[in-house]
Amino acid sequence: MGYMRLSLDIIAVDRNSAEPMHRQIYGTLRSYILEGRIGAQTLLPSTRTLAEDLKIGRNTVIAAYDQLFAEGFIESRPGLGTWVASIPERRPAFQAETRCSSLRLSRRGRIMAEGPQLPHRAGLVSLRPGEPESASFPFSTWSSLLVRNSRSRDENLLNYTSYGGHAGLRETIAGNVCLSRGIDCSPEQVVVVTGAQAALDLVSRILLDEGDHAWLEEPGYQGATGALLAAGARLAPLRVSRQGWHLDDPDLPPPRLIYVTPSCQWPLGSTMRIEDRLRLLDIAERSDAWIIEDDYDGDYYFHGRPIPALRALDRTDRVIYIGTFGKTLVPAVRIGYLVVPKELVGPFERAVSISGQFAPLILQASVNDFIRQGYFATHLRRMRRLYAERQTNFIRLCAEHLGEWLAVAENDCGMQLLATFKQPLRDSDVVAAARKEGLDVHPVSTTYHLTEPQQGLMLGYAALDEHKALRAVLALRAAFQRLTRP
Repeated sequence: MGYMRLSLDIIAVDRNSAEPMHRQIYGTLRSYILEGRIGAQTLLPSTRTLAEDLKIGRNTVIAAYDQLFAEGFIESRPGLGTWVASIPERRPAFQAETRCSSLRLSRRGRIMAEGPQLPHRAGLVSLRPGEPESASFPFSTWSSLLVRNSRSRDENLLNYTSYGGHAGLRETIAGNVCLSRGIDCSPEQVVVVTGAQAALDLVSRILLDEGDHAWLEEPGYQGATGALLAAGARLAPLRVSRQGWHLDDPDLPPPRLIYVTPSCQWPLGSTMRIEDRLRLLDIAERSDAWIIEDDYDGDYYFHGRPIPALRALDRTDRVIYIGTFGKTLVPAVRIGYLVVPKELVGPFERAVSISGQFAPLILQASVNDFIRQGYFATHLRRMRRLYAERQTNFIRLCAEHLGEWLAVAENDCGMQLLATFKQPLRDSDVVAAARKEGLDVHPVSTTYHLTEPQQGLMLGYAALDEHKALRAVLALRAAFQRLTRP
């Protein structure tokens, strides 16, 4: 049998490197073998010979060889020495790049990869919608609850249990939505997931077949658009204006699923009137369709009590309710939940186990304790008062400094305001100019998916104290001046 003997010149060690010498030897031989520079059936030096040549301890070389042997790069032949094993030949790098460039994403993959993504810009003052106040969050209390549950040896927190969520949290959520949103449900109907977007993705995949029609609010939430399209839906625009939802549109096809934000419409901030709610439920029943009720901002209502959820009116079990703690606690908690019809409890639990959208049990237990011990209600009352004050202050600042360019109206709910332009401007241009002034702001045009977009801005005010609010408004004023100066 013919063979090659390895030259010792290709191996060296750097005694000043932080990397251990046995790892250096291992890394050099591994990379040369993978690159084909050392071929199969090459005879390696003995551990004693290589150690003498490199003037290092033999155990160092043995450690390197042992690792290569464990990974299958080399093999030992009794009485014949150590050889490079036969492994599949690797193509040259340029061929691998050509092959990778020809790989194609799936249809769903392309939709997800090409969807609108408006990342937060680090280091900028943020006017982005949906951002809650974090400085006032009771972190010390939250930390204590997390630590206590992390130290717990309760098997219910350490092992795989019901994929529908922590039993205590499901019971707490069921009681909470009954009192605050008028929803009558059992704990088993509550399914806990890793945020509202995970809930949207789960509902879309479970309830939609390829080509099914889904009504989507226009303008509406981009996250819902992505989830529905990725599930294979054919979208039909359910037009929404300040006057309400246009449910009598003759161009709307019979739906399989209808997505709405009735408590605080995204982005207009409107609240669905009772007559529209009842008509929507009737449409769903006649069409044998499901309704997704996304109640992302339902806890923040500033005048009187919050309006009961659409699901509270549902008598035929067609509404799937989505809630989240990302707006009432802090976004990093990443816990949302669904209230599903009884017939869907089993399918949803199994889907959670397959999709991996199972929120950590220790985190769920801590949220449950936070609610049960009264901290949640106290924090929520404080935030409602604070956000109402901040909205009033923010509108005043906008009127004083931005009245030439923007019209900003008061809203009864939510953590953001819709601003319309008084001059013919493109919101994408305003966003770009604002970024140059150190401001992160959200355009309205991206919330239109199927019709000609309107121009404007969604201004999140909830996370801004008086100083930050003034700074943000003045930065936006500078952006408008940059765009409109002669």
